[in-house]
Amino acid sequence: MLDERPTAAELVAAVAEFLEREVLAALDGRIAFHTKVAANALRIVERELTSGPAVAAAELARLRTLTGADGDLPTLNAVLAGKIRDGSIVDDALRDHLVRSALSRLAIDNPRYPSLADAAERWPDAH
Repeated sequence: MLDERPTAAELVAAVAEFLEREVLAALDGRIAFHTKVAANALRIVERELTSGPAVAAAELARLRTLTGADGDLPTLNAVLAGKIRDGSIVDDALRDHLVRSALSRLAIDNPRYPSLADAAERWPDAH
């Protein structure tokens, strides 16, 4: 891939900003609501493009450690689910992984979620 600007994340951010600053002001009602939803979806994509690879890599590393297996995220999540189901993994490392995975996902999906800031103090490297 070429190292060119603007990046995909920058393009998505520019469209979201246009919708938020220019378009939304000219709308009301149902169309304004749907424009807010569209801008929010673009912001999620922007965060996914910028943070997603690091979040996935961290989750993959934790899953490999927890399961003792190798594979992609869906495979290792299935292995982990099986270990939880059969009771072979119930410890602080599991809880830590689940908390970190949830916080990382939440930081991408809704970074203004009220409890996220509190959780970030407790798990500062979670996302």
